[in-house]
Amino acid sequence: MGERDRDYTDYVTAHLPRLRRLAYLLTQDWHRADDVVQTAITQLYRHWPRVSRMDNPDAYARTVVVRSFLGERRRWSSRVRLTAEPPDGPTGVVDHAGRIAVRTALASVPPRQQATLVLRFYCDLSVEQVADVLGCSQGTVKSQTARGLDALRRVLADTPPPISPSAQRSTS
Repeated sequence: MGERDRDYTDYVTAHLPRLRRLAYLLTQDWHRADDVVQTAITQLYRHWPRVSRMDNPDAYARTVVVRSFLGERRRWSSRVRLTAEPPDGPTGVVDHAGRIAVRTALASVPPRQQATLVLRFYCDLSVEQVADVLGCSQGTVKSQTARGLDALRRVLADTPPPISPSAQRSTS
């Protein structure tokens, strides 16, 4: 294995969980997320000599994942509709019902708004960074964020609150 391949393999090995989680948040399905990441890391490999010299290869990789998602979404949405599986999560007290409600609501938002929300609030990117990733203006990012949040609020307002396990036991 050459130096280039070793560097690429080390990078992907170290960053794969983060790229996969980003893709999952966008697709809401681990299998589709893996497809998006596979497409992205293939693109990354093709451009690795240039990417490895960049100041921020993580930003480039994130951009490729988001653009792969947007491209995959256009191709798949007209042909296949899959349902998401619950993610593998950390142990401990987790509001599963709340997470599911937010993920379900996020899945109902248009793809560009969905990508904007995930980049802004999961990846904690600035408006400028999101604009760079999506290849659009900062104003577009702001409007997509506002519209996406409005859509999430509407969907979540229409969703009945989850019943806690203790409440379920007391009603039985």
